[in-house]
Amino acid sequence: MSTVRTQSSPIEEAHVDDAGDVSPVARVVDVEGIPMSALVAEAPEPRAVIVALHGGAARAAYWDCPGHPELSMMREAVTYGFTVIAPDRPGYGESRPHRDELGDPERRVDLAYRAVDALLGTAPRGAGLFLWGHSVGSELTTRMAVENRHDEVLGIELSGTGREHHALAAGILGTRERYANARGVGELLWTPAELYPPDIVGGAVIAARTPDYEADVTAGWPTVDFPALAAQVRVPVHFTAAEHEKVWRNDPHALEDVAAMFTAAPGVTLHLHPGGGHNLSIGFAGPAYHRTVFAFVDECIAHQEAPAQ
Repeated sequence: MSTVRTQSSPIEEAHVDDAGDVSPVARVVDVEGIPMSALVAEAPEPRAVIVALHGGAARAAYWDCPGHPELSMMREAVTYGFTVIAPDRPGYGESRPHRDELGDPERRVDLAYRAVDALLGTAPRGAGLFLWGHSVGSELTTRMAVENRHDEVLGIELSGTGREHHALAAGILGTRERYANARGVGELLWTPAELYPPDIVGGAVIAARTPDYEADVTAGWPTVDFPALAAQVRVPVHFTAAEHEKVWRNDPHALEDVAAMFTAAPGVTLHLHPGGGHNLSIGFAGPAYHRTVFAFVDECIAHQEAPAQ
């Protein structure tokens, strides 16, 4: 059974190494004829590698807030001794021309793992991989954790997702049969506007077209795929809900329902992050949120090293 620890505020800041300002680099690798693009920020001697997977209708730039380096998860991670690989998920970025070939979730998992391997090459990985997913990116994150290729996944962080939609989302989100109310979705994702820099609100600077297969992903995620996959995750889980989340329920009962699905995980940590909205990593609350997750990665490294000690 999982153990649950609920956090209502950021945990104590971890030690920061003097790594300087590292700008993420855009790279493209070929995976069996499919180009996979990504942003990469490398620490000289990483303690672990974070694989960060963006949400729907966005690019990897979500993790390196355009025009606001002070909010960048990737830049901050390097100062904590972590390398970050932020792929454009299959069907996004350079792989978009192949989007109609990527409906099979197993193929998307394979592409993601192969892209990470190609991007890292012989570079050090430290203690292993930590998987970090936002919104729709939580689906690929959870599937990758279940496969746990090379048995090197340390743990996972999920945010901007859940088992039941918020009451405010009723009638706004789309279905297979009905398009979403675009203006309403924008309000769910980007309000209160004061949580974000003015030039970020609306997401134009990170926007990308959504591959068609994602309609099936979102339709089956909360009630079918998420519960089934969560039960197979065997690494520590950190689950974050933003205080002003309007797409998914973020009340205590809803968070406990999420934790209860991870029956095989050695531990589940629930975190309600103050002052944040759905797009938590590119808002003003982002840096404190990132530090909370970095500290959890440290816990996962310690958990992995405990048997050897």
